[in-house]
Amino acid sequence: MQRDRTEGQLSRRSFLALAVLAWVQPRRSEDVEIVQFSDAGVRLGKVRLAKVVKSDQEWRSQLSPLSYEITRLGGTERPFSGAYWNLHEDGLYRCICCDTALFSSRHKFDSGTGWPSFWEVVAKENVIRPPARDRLHLESEVRCRRCEAHLGDLFHDGPQPTGLRYCIDSVALRFVKFA
Repeated sequence: MQRDRTEGQLSRRSFLALAVLAWVQPRRSEDVEIVQFSDAGVRLGKVRLAKVVKSDQEWRSQLSPLSYEITRLGGTERPFSGAYWNLHEDGLYRCICCDTALFSSRHKFDSGTGWPSFWEVVAKENVIRPPARDRLHLESEVRCRRCEAHLGDLFHDGPQPTGLRYCIDSVALRFVKFA
């Protein structure tokens, strides 16, 4: 780079060139901290991983049309239509988009709503719970922390010990039977 006559200062042209390079250079996605789990449901510990960021086209090629609509556009599947609302096997529910562990069958309950319902997440670090839309809505959206996939909604009418009901769309999940 060119230097001005004053030692240690960049020329105006060099400064502008660096500014343009910094602006057009692809941004590195931010890191997120999540808790990893084995397929046996064993907590392996916290890790820092790159946030999963993909183009719209990449998500469309990875996901089914319904999974794309739910996870990337915030849609909702019809009740009693998903693969997991009535599943009673022991296992772990992972994000369909990035494979982050989200829920355990140990925390699943029959809410009668037609969606898989859980009273707790496997690790609070693995989900994002944006605030409710307004004071009239008690529910709030639930998203995967690593890829920001829309998973479903959180209600405050679940069983004890939490009183919470994570009402999750089946197509946002991938079930892994405990190993």
